[in-house]
Amino acid sequence: MKKLLLLLLLSWWQQSLLLAQTIDSAWFRNNYTKVEQYIPMRDGVKLFTSIYIPKNDTEKHPILMTRTPYSCAPYGADQFKAFYNNHYREYLREGYIMVTQDVRGRWMSEGEFVDVRPFNHNKKSKADIDESSDTYDTVDWLVKNLSSSNGNVGIFGISYPGFYSSMAAASGHPAVKAVSPQAPVTDWFMGDDFHHNGAFFPMDGFSFYSSFGKPRPKPTTVGAPGFEFPTKDNYNFYLNTGALPNLAKLMGDSIKFWKDMYAHPNYDAWWQARDARRAMKNIQPAMLVVGGLFDAEDCFGAWELYKAIEKQNPSASNKLVMGPWYHGQWARGNGSSLGNVRFHSKTSEWYAENIEIPFFNYHLKGKGNNPNLAEATIFYTGSNEWKQEKAWPPAAMQETPIYLTAGGKLSFTKPSATSGESAYTSDPNKPVPYTEDVHFRRTREYMTDDQRFAARRPDVLVFQTEPLTEDLTLGGPVTADLKVKISTTDADFVVKLIDVFPDNFEYPADWPTEAGAKTDYIMNGYQMLVRGEIMRGRYRNSFEKPMAFTPGKTETVKFHLPDVAHTFKKGHRLMIQVQSSWFPLADRNPQQFVNIYQASDKDFVPSLITIEHNANSASNIVLPIIK
Repeated sequence: MKKLLLLLLLSWWQQSLLLAQTIDSAWFRNNYTKVEQYIPMRDGVKLFTSIYIPKNDTEKHPILMTRTPYSCAPYGADQFKAFYNNHYREYLREGYIMVTQDVRGRWMSEGEFVDVRPFNHNKKSKADIDESSDTYDTVDWLVKNLSSSNGNVGIFGISYPGFYSSMAAASGHPAVKAVSPQAPVTDWFMGDDFHHNGAFFPMDGFSFYSSFGKPRPKPTTVGAPGFEFPTKDNYNFYLNTGALPNLAKLMGDSIKFWKDMYAHPNYDAWWQARDARRAMKNIQPAMLVVGGLFDAEDCFGAWELYKAIEKQNPSASNKLVMGPWYHGQWARGNGSSLGNVRFHSKTSEWYAENIEIPFFNYHLKGKGNNPNLAEATIFYTGSNEWKQEKAWPPAAMQETPIYLTAGGKLSFTKPSATSGESAYTSDPNKPVPYTEDVHFRRTREYMTDDQRFAARRPDVLVFQTEPLTEDLTLGGPVTADLKVKISTTDADFVVKLIDVFPDNFEYPADWPTEAGAKTDYIMNGYQMLVRGEIMRGRYRNSFEKPMAFTPGKTETVKFHLPDVAHTFKKGHRLMIQVQSSWFPLADRNPQQFVNIYQASDKDFVPSLITIEHNANSASNIVLPIIK
């Protein structure tokens, strides 16, 4: 008994000392050893892997791994990755074996790289590989060859590494106990990164693939240079470049995935095979899906991956966390603000301390009580509070249409007049910008930007409520149900859900912000973008089989916007904006039913867009109202 008490006291003393230490680069080097290892896959290809192993040999250690196409640099056994610069330092303090791996065909790994490599449900031989099998083989090697491992493996990653985390969950290796896909690339046609509802996102696609997509004939530690832009005004660059074939000429013909995208303009079998949700069956690890409400890249992916796991694995331990974050902000900032909008607390720090670290500690170390996370831990902006929901969408959510009506009004009562419509001319030579300012790169802040600049344009329709007499909370998917007529054979439709702040609104001076955030923006009457989404009209009936519009014929364009979690406070207004371009975030629609990837500059024509709002043709937005 005395010996046991002494051991417990010693363990407590060691832990207290560790908690008091500053985890920095010197500590990391003094307490860890780095090993660079080529790990063989079942087909003989070897993947370059960096392994950071605690020097403490008094206990066994869990493994926490990220597989990435973005390089596991720095390379060299004496060069250490800066895990200590964010909350990952706590994994060092806890004694995790930290592993990063260059995926097949990227950087220092052997083999051929395939973008969002399709999951193979029917592997018959060692030649049948995918990202899940590469994960399996890597994990198998690690647990069999690292003598200091406790045999438990966790996998996490943000963005593209989030996709590889999803594939890891489908690997079936028994040592993989916990997986956290964060802002995971899930479907690059329907809503992540390069397409939204079939509309191409050239800013993201071109700037990314002009470097990332270049061939890598042999392993290297040096990345490829990107395109040298002639101007830092991205609106003018993409407008002056013109039709998509012109952009392809600037890209060159060596980038395979770029050419594949042009060759597959519709949601065909090629795209469908690259939908990560199709792999989410028989999921055994504990899952923690994380995303940002204002993630400009992969907001769709987080919501929809969680839903797919939930639907296809009813008994799985599958949890969702969505905070008020830009892409990866939960691992990069304090999460107290985004652009001009503030959230009253340091949400990223709260998440790391209360969600992610306890999640991995419990499942990989058996440390602490089961965190017993809520099914969905969601931050509601507007009211600026975390809520633990028993389901997502919440059971109390009621889908309720709010109608576009005459005079630019919104009403929960369907219009009774037999006539009523609003119209604008969409001119592809003067597309509506996605943000007010001149920028070089696509901004992350546009997701909460002030929309007053757009409301002033004649090619943007504006509908709003009177000031609310009580709080209105939304939680779940938003559906646009538009009744439209157009004068041409195709058009896009952008719907924006906006919170209009009171004319005297100001943030309290003591509310925190991210480092370097500007605090002098005039918030009086601010029109905060809560959610916006685009729909390529030709896909209104099918993403697989596009269909032309008949000029002058009333048709329904119905589509989903990514889920929201927001409270419109008493005294605020709810606004809807409708437009037909969102440039250069999304490419311009020629507004003729032609293959946009093969269109010429002369194919782009103006279109008269009419949105009907009457008793027989009542355009509305279905809101997920929580009573």
